[in-house]
Amino acid sequence: MKNRALPPLGWFRVFESAARLLSFTAAADELGLTQSAVSQQIRALEERFGCALFIRKPRGIALTDDGRRLLPGVTDGIANLRAAADAFEPATDPELLTVATSVSIAQWFLAPRLKDFLNQNSQVRVRIITAVWPDEFIASTADVRIRFCPAEAAGKNSKALGSNRIALFGSPGDSSKPTKQHNVAELMNEPLIQPVGTADTWTKFAQGADLPVEKQIDTYVDSHGLAVDFAQSGSGMALTSMLIAAPSVLAKKLKLLHQHTMPAKDGYFIDTGSHRENDVAKLFVQWLQEQANTAESDAYERV
Repeated sequence: MKNRALPPLGWFRVFESAARLLSFTAAADELGLTQSAVSQQIRALEERFGCALFIRKPRGIALTDDGRRLLPGVTDGIANLRAAADAFEPATDPELLTVATSVSIAQWFLAPRLKDFLNQNSQVRVRIITAVWPDEFIASTADVRIRFCPAEAAGKNSKALGSNRIALFGSPGDSSKPTKQHNVAELMNEPLIQPVGTADTWTKFAQGADLPVEKQIDTYVDSHGLAVDFAQSGSGMALTSMLIAAPSVLAKKLKLLHQHTMPAKDGYFIDTGSHRENDVAKLFVQWLQEQANTAESDAYERV
């Protein structure tokens, strides 16, 4: 018999917090999530196990018999993981800033700019940790987290990084200027590249841009960074993040192909880990937001 994959660790962490505090709201505050995100993850765990873990009351929650049966194992498991991790954690260093982020942000946004922050703050050292799935960020002990997720899942203390808008990009040879109605046919001949897992589709973008909605997606990639890589190599046009594309636009390796832009349902959000907020982290978040706003302004000021 095949072993079933375990539910995500983040679901167990949310369950443990809610069970200990007997409040979805308090668990959300403790974990830096929205109450909606906590409720969704609890419901997902209940659906996975096929039983109710909490009794929802008008003025709070209570554990069911199944919830009480699950809690000791989850509590012990999390305690064991913490003990194992503590053995590898370096001593606390207020001048070492740990940043957990996606590969796309690390490669396309941080790498070209981090030297500027370090030059301004010579006493600070930075450790970058890249992660792919949202649950990795939930469990992260980083000082600063940059997550790609829907706004409602980002957490109430999170701040947007940049405009969180998407647009259509291609290599400079694709067009001499932003596309208008007279060369739509030429644009539609280009292969279309789109990141997998984004809630925003070509259909929605095309409707706003007055482009044919029946255009097929030729290449799916798993991040906005890869979409930029493929587009600037001439593999087609990418419907991707304006923030991630900005460095390539400024370097004239990528061009905005259409004047229409669209707010993305899934975007990049920053927060400082509620357990380790410090002055350096706050300074870094402020610098990040300034850099994001400047990058997009410089890249798209004529749009």
